[in-house]
Amino acid sequence: MAVKKVKPVSNPRRNYSQYTFEELTKGKSPEKRLTKTKKEHAGRNSQGKLTVRHQGGGHKRRIRIMDFDRTAKMDIEGTVTSIEYDPNRTAYIMLVTYKDGDKRYHLAPNGIKEGEVVICAQKAKIKVGNRVRIDNIPPGFAIYNVELFEGKGGQICRTAGSSAKLVSLDGKYAQVELPSKEVRFVSKGCFATIGQVSNTEHGNIKIGKAGRKRWMGKRPQVRGKAMNPCDHPHGGGEGGTSIGMKHPKTPWGLPALGFKTRKRKTTNKWRVKDRKGRDVIEK
Repeated sequence: MAVKKVKPVSNPRRNYSQYTFEELTKGKSPEKRLTKTKKEHAGRNSQGKLTVRHQGGGHKRRIRIMDFDRTAKMDIEGTVTSIEYDPNRTAYIMLVTYKDGDKRYHLAPNGIKEGEVVICAQKAKIKVGNRVRIDNIPPGFAIYNVELFEGKGGQICRTAGSSAKLVSLDGKYAQVELPSKEVRFVSKGCFATIGQVSNTEHGNIKIGKAGRKRWMGKRPQVRGKAMNPCDHPHGGGEGGTSIGMKHPKTPWGLPALGFKTRKRKTTNKWRVKDRKGRDVIEK
């Protein structure tokens, strides 16, 4: 996937880039049966109270119903009918038509082409797009859409360009290296898809202008130090003063920017190494 720059006819367009969409199938609209309306909440809960800031507006979208598990079509071959754009995620998706006539949307791996055959099976050919049990994948292969617990469907490595690496199959559990370099135990009975998620150039896109963020449904943010003291802990002061405290805080007074928030220490038993390569000691 290539990224192209646009003609700099104005200052916002000077640093503006977009996809060429050369991997997508031309002239294909989404499968109507596999879409549903997306209801807009603008960051508000059922009581109408704002619970998530900086959300609202944006272009109207339809949700593509994704099958992250694929075990419902176990041992049934499917043909990639089209590679499509999904406005709800950074990765591209593929429409797969199975031999029994059913159609499903799956995450498209990098390099997959229209017309290729894919399958989900306990043991299958190690080929990009095939979904296989982890204990039947050779160590060192790149995998994505990885299950953490059996039967739950793919949970990690689903964003554009991401992939994990199967490190070892020794012992009771498999060891998988995540994109953050953390190494984690995963049950050998879990499934994973061979390959890397499509749209690897997503990180090279430059938004270019504020209006493009508004199309995405993201509203403006205001710095805390630009507010009044009653609105934010960083607020107040004369002129361009600093935040005036030892550590940055959230609008509600909690530590921010680098403060560790991981509370579920019971899950340390599934972690072998953290993202800095240090051994995790279970407490």
